[in-house]
Amino acid sequence: MPRRAFIAGIHEFPSRVAPSYSPHQIKAESASKALADAGLPWSAVGGLYDAGESETSLPGLGVAEYLGIKPKVIDTTNVGGSSYELHIGHAKRAIEAGLIDVALITYGSTLRSESSSGGIPTSIGIHETPAERIERPHGLSLVGSYALVASRHMHEYGTTSEQLASVAVSARRHALRNPLAVDGLEALAIRSRGELTVDDVVSSRPIADPLRLLDCCLMTDGGGAVVLVSDAVLKDCRHAGVEVLGTGEAVSFVDADSDLTTSAAVESGRRAFAEAGVRPDDIDVAMLYDSFSITVVTQLEDLGFCPKGAGGEYVASGVLDFDSDGGPAVNTDGGGLSSTHPGMRGLFLLIEATRQMRGSSTSQVPGAELAVCNGIGGFLGSRHASGTVVLGRA
Repeated sequence: MPRRAFIAGIHEFPSRVAPSYSPHQIKAESASKALADAGLPWSAVGGLYDAGESETSLPGLGVAEYLGIKPKVIDTTNVGGSSYELHIGHAKRAIEAGLIDVALITYGSTLRSESSSGGIPTSIGIHETPAERIERPHGLSLVGSYALVASRHMHEYGTTSEQLASVAVSARRHALRNPLAVDGLEALAIRSRGELTVDDVVSSRPIADPLRLLDCCLMTDGGGAVVLVSDAVLKDCRHAGVEVLGTGEAVSFVDADSDLTTSAAVESGRRAFAEAGVRPDDIDVAMLYDSFSITVVTQLEDLGFCPKGAGGEYVASGVLDFDSDGGPAVNTDGGGLSSTHPGMRGLFLLIEATRQMRGSSTSQVPGAELAVCNGIGGFLGSRHASGTVVLGRA
């Protein structure tokens, strides 16, 4: 019988502002609690998957030492916020190949506490790529890159700021049902911590035209861990498990064939859905990387939930909410826009999708059986990577 891979343990670090923690401490606490959630000891871990963002040298090795584990497989793939969707795919293949039976995926960040000004980074990583050396002198920031996508989408398809605002409105509605998100909004001293309206979003201060403050994700501390196991181990775990049915990864960058409004999710989604043997119409929950409102719109189109160019009308229809009909519920934990975004959000997509498959989300979709997680790492308007994971209730 072919081996299968299941998510058996999860943990989300609760604090959005944690100045007394280091990233390694967040990872260690989260890993310990995710293993406890699965009902497994540290000694069971055979594979360690960590983006290495908390180490300046020897990525992954320092995390293994800090955790006190000696894995058979170590993977430090780092493509920004979508790294953890790629980790799930890599761990799934290692389990299917019989290399390991238990994989641990970790993340920890003190982005908020380390930011002296609360500003938005202009680049990713320490060393600039050749393309960045061209872009940065002309003033292209991280937010500016996404603003280019939004502007082009508006030009090509008539998308409006009011339609983009619907993404933030839905995210806040879900966040207010999530105690972790509610506590986080208070800890972050967000001025308006209640429900949002479209007018609230479009009247918030401009950041990079046409994106406004409430189109942009939060800057928080945080982290978490996910435990992936083989079917042989799952029988001894505490939960029924959430099966990893399909995964896909893809990259995109500006070239002669580029379209700013289209992301690499077109390819990663196609591969994940094909491996899982399902279609977008089958999906009950979509956890989509929401660094900005436009990021969600492009992913909905590129994953096949609506035609290219129809994303604005789609999100404005109210279909994103957990209790609506006509499409998958989107970002039911409150997303990066209203729950948590410590710089690399991909792990939280997997955690909330697992809650949905377990039936334990604070915005639970009745009878949810299939979820898709899609991470976007890098700059959507330039070089970026997309990772797609299809999960099913066991």
